[in-house]
Amino acid sequence: MNTSIEVSALRSSLLAALLSLGGTGLAAIAIQALPGSILPPTYSEASLSETVVTPEMVAKGQEYYGMSCSHCHGDDATGDDDGPNLHDLRISNARIAVAIKKGIKDQMPTFAKKYNDAQIKALVSYLRTLR
Repeated sequence: MNTSIEVSALRSSLLAALLSLGGTGLAAIAIQALPGSILPPTYSEASLSETVVTPEMVAKGQEYYGMSCSHCHGDDATGDDDGPNLHDLRISNARIAVAIKKGIKDQMPTFAKKYNDAQIKALVSYLRTLR
């Protein structure tokens, strides 16, 4: 049997099982964590990978993080009562950018009006430095 068909079937089964248990939030996390996710990113992965990350860009991202993210995710990004730990994220840069840009329903506000694409790239660059 074709491996890609098996992987697709496994993803579909996992999604169905999680949804049947009422774990829609868990399903979204599980799907995002799978390589080659069945949900196409709406933010270009290529545009992020083509960006040359500089210390200045990371510093700007850290500045934006302090202005908009630290009150929920903590000053050190290890999480707080409101937001999860942002160290060693296991999702793509595009998924991080989409979460920042569009928010996460009932969990995180959208920052599309506050930050442009270049600023979001800086935020993603900073988050990638967190270990």
